[in-house]
Amino acid sequence: MQPDLIPRSVLFGNPSRVSPAISPDGARLAYLAPVDGVLNVWVGTAGGDDFRPVTDDRESGVRFFAWAHDNRHLLYVQDRGGDEDWHLYATDLQDGGTRDLTPFEHVQARVVAMDRGFPSTLLVGLNRRTPTLHDVYRLDLPSGELALVAENPGFASWLADSQLRVRGAIQPTDDGGLRILVRDTPGDEWRTLESVGHEDSLSTDLVGFVRDGSAVLVLSSRDANTRRLLRKRLDGREDVLLEDEQYDVAGVVRDPDTREPVLATVVRDRSDVVLLDPSVAADVERLRAAHHGDLGFVGRDHADRTWLAAFTADDGPIAYYAYDRPTGSTRFLFSHRPELEGRTLAPMEPFSFTSRDGLTVHGYLSFPPGAGRERLPAVLDVHGGPWGRDTWGFDPVAQWLANRGYLCANVNFRGSTGYGKRFLNAGDREWGRRMHDDLVDAVGWLVAQGYVDPARVGIYGGSYGGYAALVGAAFTPDLFRCAVDACGPSNLKTLIESIPPYWAPMKAQFHQRVGNPETEADFLWSRSPLSRVGDIRIPLLIVQGANDPRVKQAEAEQIVAALREKGIPHEYLLFPDEGHGFARPENRLRFYATTERFLSQHLGGRCEPD
Repeated sequence: MQPDLIPRSVLFGNPSRVSPAISPDGARLAYLAPVDGVLNVWVGTAGGDDFRPVTDDRESGVRFFAWAHDNRHLLYVQDRGGDEDWHLYATDLQDGGTRDLTPFEHVQARVVAMDRGFPSTLLVGLNRRTPTLHDVYRLDLPSGELALVAENPGFASWLADSQLRVRGAIQPTDDGGLRILVRDTPGDEWRTLESVGHEDSLSTDLVGFVRDGSAVLVLSSRDANTRRLLRKRLDGREDVLLEDEQYDVAGVVRDPDTREPVLATVVRDRSDVVLLDPSVAADVERLRAAHHGDLGFVGRDHADRTWLAAFTADDGPIAYYAYDRPTGSTRFLFSHRPELEGRTLAPMEPFSFTSRDGLTVHGYLSFPPGAGRERLPAVLDVHGGPWGRDTWGFDPVAQWLANRGYLCANVNFRGSTGYGKRFLNAGDREWGRRMHDDLVDAVGWLVAQGYVDPARVGIYGGSYGGYAALVGAAFTPDLFRCAVDACGPSNLKTLIESIPPYWAPMKAQFHQRVGNPETEADFLWSRSPLSRVGDIRIPLLIVQGANDPRVKQAEAEQIVAALREKGIPHEYLLFPDEGHGFARPENRLRFYATTERFLSQHLGGRCEPD
């Protein structure tokens, strides 16, 4: 017997509370929670019950915020209708006022660096001088004054040391690789610390300088298959701090004083925290004992007394805890969706299979509770990126699909990150071919196991996943019964030609890994769903945000026009106040309601009444 329907509002509406952050002095806690249906920042006494909203966003809601090191200001970014021209705002907790610190039209703000040693100062990146490059400005919080400190000669990102001096950068190269550049002082010339080709470019990133500035922590797959954690001294010497033979190092937690790494994360089938500094071993073990989910670190205060942790599991909402280091005690704060507690959720089961050309492909299966495991309707949920991956834990889409009676399959096809650069680079120039073959092979494996009814398989996804859904409909229309595309490109040539201007430094990456529209127009057209729209024989749902800066509205409009001209069944849902995804809860709920009805109509799953 299948469990009761979980309301879409419980899965996709605003969370009850989410993203806690401890103040620098440890006395106050902030988190996101709704105010009249819109997410805003709330602040109260840590351990108290005096929380109140301190921001007043009334549109898309606040999604990212942080404490300033002065213990007085809360910082957050906001765009307009999903255009990703982020403005940086500061809310003063003493006088209650909120200021737009970067009030410039068509300019995107990025926080480059903050440091406890300079509590009233930030480094901010702004593409104010030219749309394609972010220069670095020093921002004085009390006055709001901005002062240019570094013009961008062609860098994709910047790195500052503990003195807020800009001394590191990543520079893309014309062949799709990149160079890590450093300098001893802001007045010195840049020099190359490390140079990698395009085969290592997506697996290389800067973590940060150590406290004295003599070395920089780097994540890189150079001279290895997987991404390793390295300490690279500025004199050229290198230490390997962590590596795994099969999986990439995904993230690093550093000591707030020395800036040396103390913990790292390696995401295997589940996320594993790896100890690098024995001095925090007891702390990690006490935290692990607090919850059965996968541990993630959220933040800490300046005294390093209070840690915040998040646990994600497949059988309940994300649970947040505070940990007091002096006493070794943990305290439950809240879960992000308490309405899910006590409901029957689907376990997320890791699986793997061998592709037609011999690669091991990993993923996760979420079976519908109470519906058995034989000849089920299924939905292939394809992740975006494509240079990302699905992970184990609470996944609202997987739970929604399983609750409606579908087997949800999340497949980390070639080109996904986390499994080493050979697997990642196997996706180069394979959009619409071998990357899609992995999805096709996954369906074949599921059918061979007897799990899936081959006549009732749908494909669904957003961004690259939306493209994959269109490819499924156009290139393998006999495999799928229906397809849902959210913000997916239909024409790879026009996609690459219309990327946001501030992605220009990384354009060579697209040319190497997808194709060059100037020299390979025919190749890109052959990998574009629009080129084979006449082969589509299954119904399509296409959803788009009008302000999407990454996948422009034209990507949806051109395939919708072709479908209409050829009389192919389809639905088109356009949100005029959204970008690349659906930030407003009312739009998000409408999207999932429309998708649920569409899947029920064509695959036969359960449907909550509108």
